[in-house]
Amino acid sequence: MTPLERLGLAALHRVDPETAHGLALKALQRGLTPRPGPVTSDRLRTTLAGIDLPNPVGLAAGFDKNAEALGPLSQSGFGFIEVGAATPRPQPGNPKPRLFRLTEDRAAINRFGFNNDGMEQIATRLAARPADAVIGLNLGANKDSADRADDFARVLTRCGEHLDFATVNVSSPNTEKLRDLQGAEALRGLLGGVIAARDGLGRALPVFLKIAPDLTDAELAEIAAVARDTGVDAIIATNTTLSRDGLRSAHRDETGGLSGAPLFERATRVLARLSAETDGQIPLIGVGGIASADQAYAKIRAGASAVQLYTALVFGGVSLAGDIARGLDTLLARDGFASVTDAVGTGRAAWL
Repeated sequence: MTPLERLGLAALHRVDPETAHGLALKALQRGLTPRPGPVTSDRLRTTLAGIDLPNPVGLAAGFDKNAEALGPLSQSGFGFIEVGAATPRPQPGNPKPRLFRLTEDRAAINRFGFNNDGMEQIATRLAARPADAVIGLNLGANKDSADRADDFARVLTRCGEHLDFATVNVSSPNTEKLRDLQGAEALRGLLGGVIAARDGLGRALPVFLKIAPDLTDAELAEIAAVARDTGVDAIIATNTTLSRDGLRSAHRDETGGLSGAPLFERATRVLARLSAETDGQIPLIGVGGIASADQAYAKIRAGASAVQLYTALVFGGVSLAGDIARGLDTLLARDGFASVTDAVGTGRAAWL
């Protein structure tokens, strides 16, 4: 982290978290954050669901909800970027305050509720995206929708031509009954509709599925089976958790999804279990609690082909992405792996 970035983070931590989030996006847009450009090497280059990545360290959805900072983010060291979630119609989300910084726990709780500008504005911004970046969109449903499954397909149809991948998000805890769509029957119908919408685009756009960490082994087995049957290209494990185990912050009892350091072990165990269930048939993306190269490496060795982070940026700054990628390169070299792919799943047994 540069001295300027350290000062900027200290200032942001003195204001309301959601205000700080908006200021961080403005700083990116105005060139006030580090831009190392692509961070890559022969070891770090990898392929995820047919997509060539310069490195396997991605930005998780939620940071740039409305695709407002695609250019700066593409130069910030990430191997790929996911924006959104986007819904068909704009919606304000849940009442404020709805984002809480848990400094003592290196964590955050949010209950945003899919606040976003809607697919029309987001599609316009995606149309002007940098051509050399890997950019995906998290698909969501409007809170008051009469047909939430159809909402996912509508957003994909509108925005798909501008994307490198799309993610079906049925795992946010902040939209009532959304997680009910993770049940086998509902999920099969939802994914069938999204895959049909993808096929209507006329190109093989990879479709990912994002799941919650609060699932039983039996539920994970069901999801793995549905993902195989419907042709999902990758699974993102995981979204935020409803658990509050071990938290110390005064905000620990706020309603919403918990992300950050306390999620690391829970999410990594889900990842490893899912890796065993899918047996290498579906690529996995590890998310939850990553704040260092060691933790990114642990996710990869637990079964992830790539990783994503977001909450750690609150405490480590945007330069953390490049730092993790470079550190991951060093760890792969230390252990004699010629590529990220060679390391995937080699430490899974330790998490089962």
